[in-house]
Amino acid sequence: MVERIPMTQQGHEKLRQELNQLQRVERIAVIEAIERAREHGDLRENAEYHAAKERQGHVEGRIMELKDKLSRAEVIDCTAIDCKRVVFGAVVTVVDLDTDGEARYQLLGPEEANVEQGSISVLSPLGRSMIGKCVGDEVTVKTPGGIRQFEILDISRPAE
Repeated sequence: MVERIPMTQQGHEKLRQELNQLQRVERIAVIEAIERAREHGDLRENAEYHAAKERQGHVEGRIMELKDKLSRAEVIDCTAIDCKRVVFGAVVTVVDLDTDGEARYQLLGPEEANVEQGSISVLSPLGRSMIGKCVGDEVTVKTPGGIRQFEILDISRPAE
C-alpha cells in the first residue's frame, strides 16, 4: 500500500509551484548552461560543465522527489476540523509542566512543518503524542534531551 503524505491545500500548492518552476525554468537554464560549457572545449577539465551537470542532477532529483510526494499527497481541509481532539491541522497550545513555558503549534505534515513558523510535524515525537488528545490531557514525550511532560491548554482551527 502506498504511504499517503498528509498536507494542507497551501502546502500542496507550494509543492506544485516548485515543481513547475523546476520543470519550466530551472531545467531549461541548466540545459543551456551545459550547452555553453560544451562550447569551451575539453570536458574533462571544464569546471563549468561539471558544475552544470551536477546542478542538473540536483534539479532532476528534486523533480522526481516532488512528483512522488504530490502523487502520494492527501490534501486535508484544516478549516473543517473538529476542535474536540488534536488532529492534523489543529493549532494546539501546550504548557511544559517542568518550565511552565507555553507554546503554540499547528500540526502539519513533514513537508510543511517549520518550528520557526509555529508548526511541527504530526510525525515528530510531540506531534505523535498529542494526536487524539483533548484539552486538559497530559502528554509525555521522549525527546533527545530527556522525558518532557506537557498539558494541552487549547485546540483550535488555523486562522484563515
